[in-house]
Amino acid sequence: MEDKEILTPEDVKELAPLYEAVVLALKQVYDPEIPVNIYDLGLIYDIHIDKKRFVSIRMTFTAPNCPMADEVLAEVEHGVKLTPGVSGCKIELTFDPVWDRSMLSDEARVALGLDPEF
Repeated sequence: MEDKEILTPEDVKELAPLYEAVVLALKQVYDPEIPVNIYDLGLIYDIHIDKKRFVSIRMTFTAPNCPMADEVLAEVEHGVKLTPGVSGCKIELTFDPVWDRSMLSDEARVALGLDPEF
């Protein structure tokens, strides 16, 4: 991601509710092959909100050749842009680091029938 402005503690406090709303929007997007949202799957590597309330997201997929990648990216962008208070959204797709099961949240592990202690 590009050079980022430095947020003051006051900025962070002010933007915290917006950050939570963006996370909630991301939790509405599901992987087309796994019945878990992309946030709990660990596909979101970074969320940055600047002072102008522009959201930059760095994310990945479970596999580089995901046939539904364009649709998922469009759904992420659409959902985040519809979040009240967001001025815009940009998504950077990366495969570094490569996604693996260790990135699953405890909620995702339970939903998938995996041991939360994995």
